[in-house]
Amino acid sequence: MNVLVSIAEFLVNEFLSVPAYLIGLITAIGLIAMRRSAGQVIGGAVKAVLGFLLIGAGATLVTASLAPLGVMIQGALGAQGVVPTNEAIAGIAQAEFGAQVAWLMILGFVVAILLARFTPLRYVFLTGHHLLFMATLITIVMASAGMPTPVVVVLGAVLLGILMVSLPALAQPWTRRVSGDDSIAIGHFGTAGYIAAGAVGRLVDRKGTSRSTEDIKVPESLRFLRDSMVATALSMVLMYLVVAVVFLVREGQATAFEAFDGGASDVGNYLMQSVTQGLQFGIAVAVILFGVRTILGELVPAFQGIAAKVVPGAIPALDAPIVFPFAQNAVLIGFLSSFTGGLIGLLVLGVWLGPVLGLALILPGLVPHFFTGGAAGVYGNATGGRRGAVAGGFVNGLLVTFLPALLLKVLGTFGSANTTFGDTDFGWFGILIGYSARTGVVSGIVLLAVIGALLLTVAVLVQKRVVDAGWDPAPARPASGQADEASGRAHAAADGPATGGMSEASAYPRVAPPVGAPTPPPPPRP
Repeated sequence: MNVLVSIAEFLVNEFLSVPAYLIGLITAIGLIAMRRSAGQVIGGAVKAVLGFLLIGAGATLVTASLAPLGVMIQGALGAQGVVPTNEAIAGIAQAEFGAQVAWLMILGFVVAILLARFTPLRYVFLTGHHLLFMATLITIVMASAGMPTPVVVVLGAVLLGILMVSLPALAQPWTRRVSGDDSIAIGHFGTAGYIAAGAVGRLVDRKGTSRSTEDIKVPESLRFLRDSMVATALSMVLMYLVVAVVFLVREGQATAFEAFDGGASDVGNYLMQSVTQGLQFGIAVAVILFGVRTILGELVPAFQGIAAKVVPGAIPALDAPIVFPFAQNAVLIGFLSSFTGGLIGLLVLGVWLGPVLGLALILPGLVPHFFTGGAAGVYGNATGGRRGAVAGGFVNGLLVTFLPALLLKVLGTFGSANTTFGDTDFGWFGILIGYSARTGVVSGIVLLAVIGALLLTVAVLVQKRVVDAGWDPAPARPASGQADEASGRAHAAADGPATGGMSEASAYPRVAPPVGAPTPPPPPRP
């Protein structure tokens, strides 16, 4: 009997409670269910385990690179400064909540598949890294509010599953306006920003007179911004240098040099250490991204294969870059507008909301503003042309500045981690469930269940009465030819990625979509 108890304790404490091994086990089960060979099962499971260990290694690097920045921001601005980076906060949280996150993510996918199978919301959320990030957010928020672990995992999985099928449905009228049909959906937790961008686009161009962004020539010199590691490192280097100079001027050399471990020898060394820390942050995020991709390269195909058998005819909900090829110029316009909104939001936080509400300063990063702002630009262009792309990206920039600042209040000890979740859905949903969970265990469970039920009900109603009814969010704008032109641009870009490709409707090169962005589906035949 003691041997059996010891074996059980070993399996629970040393295997099932270790997120890396748990993810490997689930990956193996999924691959076995798909009837893969023994070699594929073993290889896939081991790669998933290694991917999770890579996330932990990257998180250690992120923490080390952010520590001096936090000290300098506090001294330079007199307030906590935060860089929203989903990968960073998720990696840091694995040390404390890794097992709960893994279980919640897996059970959440099961809940989502069941909802897709038995409700009108037939969307399969296939953006695996955002699934991991949202599972991490829900775990942090609920656990920080004092919820028991079984409640966090089970109720959190239900909430995650509801989000995975509801948000694609809420955004589908605007996504259909972008793509031209219902062959794809958006599966990215920046949905609130995309819906806001589409709605604002219609407001600024009610008569449909604003020309499309795709008639504008965009400089190829901006192509480098598509590389996430380069963009991350560049943004952090710039932030480090600006804050380091302000900190040096305000506090003097003696205090400023101590911001780094071991200190700095002179001003030149102080500035170069700032550059190095910014570059190391880019490396750290790249390590975490590689770990996430390693996991999902094995886990998502297994999930996708299972989902295809359980939910026939489902609409795939895919990552934000899925919409980039439909309006490539709008991506850069939306990014620049979103970044501008982030800077203005930072100013507002610094001179008004921060002191009044005690909020941290949210520093705009190139990567979150590029991906969410770029997609917001595409949605804004679909409903409001050039004016819509600018206004939609700007609104998204404000949202991804103010929402993370408010979210920090419900992250418990992680609210002082110098990083947080950046995209809009993490903000509004985390705030909503965070304050609900803090009302008490029993009342919190009731409130969270009500929130989930209301969200699911609204999504079903939108699907039946809006999506299925064919509602057009921008009836004044012509819809014919949009999908044809976008498809032509995407195929041209695929034929000539080195030069950006040539569209049949233009005489100048287009900026190609980011690496890995899927080609838009062909437009439906009349």
